[in-house]
Amino acid sequence: MKGKQTVKDMILSMAAIGIVVAGIYVFIPHDGTERPPEAISYDVELSTARRAASYPIAAPVGLPDDWRATTVRYKGDDGERWHLGLHTPDGKYVGVEQSVDKPERFIKEATQNAEVTEITQTIKGEPWKRYEGERYDALVRQDGDATTVVTGSASIGQLSKVAAALETAPPEDAEGRAS
Repeated sequence: MKGKQTVKDMILSMAAIGIVVAGIYVFIPHDGTERPPEAISYDVELSTARRAASYPIAAPVGLPDDWRATTVRYKGDDGERWHLGLHTPDGKYVGVEQSVDKPERFIKEATQNAEVTEITQTIKGEPWKRYEGERYDALVRQDGDATTVVTGSASIGQLSKVAAALETAPPEDAEGRAS
């Protein structure tokens, strides 16, 4: 008899918990709209990376206000990798990636295994190789030891727009002067 009461009590407890959870779900407001990622300022990180890097760090200048920076990082100990993530007006992702790491490995990681195509685009007088992949497409440019990758789920047109907006500054010395 005791075993049946224990099972019955457990079922009643579960039902009571279920009713409380359902009540919380119904009465706590929640909207179904997805909020875009919050925009960040990356001026300090860009300045720091430009002082630390052995190559000119690139960042977009003049993109419309509805393009938002959402992630930024510089890792000096990992092939001197610069990353700036952007959110496009239509909700797509664009990443600006730079490194002096081995190009083959870096490009594979940055593009998430996209494959090089036969297409070369000229943007601001510079050749950019086009890569296409299942997840991301990309534009890739070699400049000395540094590799610049503009990659993401955005269209090639949007990737090209970011590549065209990229401006570099030479690395700065310890006193903040351009070298």
